[in-house]
Amino acid sequence: MRQFQIAVFDLDGTLIDSDEALVEPFLHLGLSREEITFGHPIEEFCRDRGIDVMAYVEHYDTERVQPFAGATELVEGLGRWAICSNKFNESGYAELDRLGWNPEVALFSRDFGGAEKRLAPVLERLDVEASQVVYVGDSSTDRAVAEEAGCAFVWAGWNPRTAAANPDGTVLSDPRQVLDLLEH
Repeated sequence: MRQFQIAVFDLDGTLIDSDEALVEPFLHLGLSREEITFGHPIEEFCRDRGIDVMAYVEHYDTERVQPFAGATELVEGLGRWAICSNKFNESGYAELDRLGWNPEVALFSRDFGGAEKRLAPVLERLDVEASQVVYVGDSSTDRAVAEEAGCAFVWAGWNPRTAAANPDGTVLSDPRQVLDLLEH
């Protein structure tokens, strides 16, 4: 695979192992586990299920999520990097702060008007062309976001949920492999 200048990451399920933390508030608010899917803008998913997003946020525990094995070493080895996520803004910033991670740009759900995330505003703030960026994610939504922007995409195969879905394309097995895709 070619070398890129910068990596942009989804957050949940990509850098942080947050599946159970994301599910728990929905369970508390009356959804069954089978009704819960991943990769959607939180405001849209809550609205579609008749759940007040602020009630969801009140039950979400930002302290519970942990980085995937190798994610901290990845972040420490990055120069410029960014986050593009459907996560609720306050939760995303709280987790980045707790982990001591400082991306150059971090855009979350409210930055996209509560709709699906888009890479174009991230690329604009980074002042880079799409061909210079690899987007790393764990869902078909992430892949579609990268394709829409014209960015390369790689799967976060270190997430067991992602690996079990047998994704096509480039699947990495360890977060630190992202460093091999970047120009040094």
